[in-house]
Amino acid sequence: MSRLVMKFGGTSVADLDRIRNVARHVKREVDAGHQVAVVVSAMAGKTNELVALCREASPMHDAREYDAIVASGEQVSAGLLAIVLQEMGVDARSWLGWQIAVTTDGSHGAARIADINGEKLLERLAMGQVAVVAGFQGVAPDNRITTLGRGGSDTSAVAIAAAIKADRCDIYTDVDGVYTTDPRIVPKARRLDRVAFEEMLEMASLGAKVLQVRSVELAMVHGVRTFVRSSFDDPDAPQIGVDNLPPGTLICDEDEIVEQQVVTGIAFSKDEAQISIRNVPDKPGVAASVFGPLSDANINVDMIVQNISPDGSTTDITFTVPETEYQRALNVLEATRAVLKFGSLEGATDVVKVSVIGIGMRSHAGIASMCFQGLAEKGINIRAITTSEIKISVLIDSAYTELAVRTLHSLYGLDE
Repeated sequence: MSRLVMKFGGTSVADLDRIRNVARHVKREVDAGHQVAVVVSAMAGKTNELVALCREASPMHDAREYDAIVASGEQVSAGLLAIVLQEMGVDARSWLGWQIAVTTDGSHGAARIADINGEKLLERLAMGQVAVVAGFQGVAPDNRITTLGRGGSDTSAVAIAAAIKADRCDIYTDVDGVYTTDPRIVPKARRLDRVAFEEMLEMASLGAKVLQVRSVELAMVHGVRTFVRSSFDDPDAPQIGVDNLPPGTLICDEDEIVEQQVVTGIAFSKDEAQISIRNVPDKPGVAASVFGPLSDANINVDMIVQNISPDGSTTDITFTVPETEYQRALNVLEATRAVLKFGSLEGATDVVKVSVIGIGMRSHAGIASMCFQGLAEKGINIRAITTSEIKISVLIDSAYTELAVRTLHSLYGLDE
């Protein structure tokens, strides 16, 4: 017998028919003798609808009331799933975040989980009852409802799995696992059986939409084995696949991956903008003077390239920010012109970040040169480069996105 957390996203609980399909997945695991906790998102589109109502009511609405309203979507899903399970003869009850309790900080709209006391859930699981938990929500120190930000149900599921020491956290979504890259761009992309936590964290942060970044961070810190699979698979189909798991992708510690590929996948992010500050007087502290104001404005900076003039008197600094923060970043930097005394401020939004990811890169040389050579042969110019132990990221013109992804996918043998 295992203890499982099963998480279902908005498309999986979009209507009653799909909720009944989810209930069949849950009943299958209960009938197999497992202790089961289920975490659900709001029905597809419901959160957007509730957010729109808040903004229509008042553009400057109270964040605490916003959370009280937006969190109601998951409450509906949890209650409906509990009712359907009861109709199927499964002992189930719904739980809201404050009932468990999922305690958070007081950052309404983007709260972070501080602690989860899993004792109440464990008592009910031991009795054979299925706990259906409303994801995405918790309770602040002042006992007000909080929400965890968009995609927060994944975070709820992994955190609850850690709290109750679940054997596995199954994330049911509208795709059947993690792929080597986006199959819509590369038809030869293939599903990965296993991915290391670190690789998944890089993929999630670099554009892969299968899992939310915070949930992967939690899973890695607490060692929660996380399994991504499709909620649209037939619940009654045989469940035996690779390593006695159904079709899907297991995110786990790299020690569980016997044969590590050099490159695991190619990710890309279109939410990028490039900013260049030209002819800045080069002196100690210039970088701090550029990036300090951006940090104070909570603008995240990623790729950074600095070029010193031949005579060493000035420098050019180029970096990327999220495209949604592009104009705000320009405004912040323009306000520092008198202090920085830069010559010009330039920017572009027609860029994309393409990344090569793989834990096997730690022990293999030449991976970066293969990337640069392969792109050069296709006439693709690289604007900026960043690297880590397990990733290489390049910034290129967005017009070359598909060509670059396909080129690198083939170059590293991922088509095979």
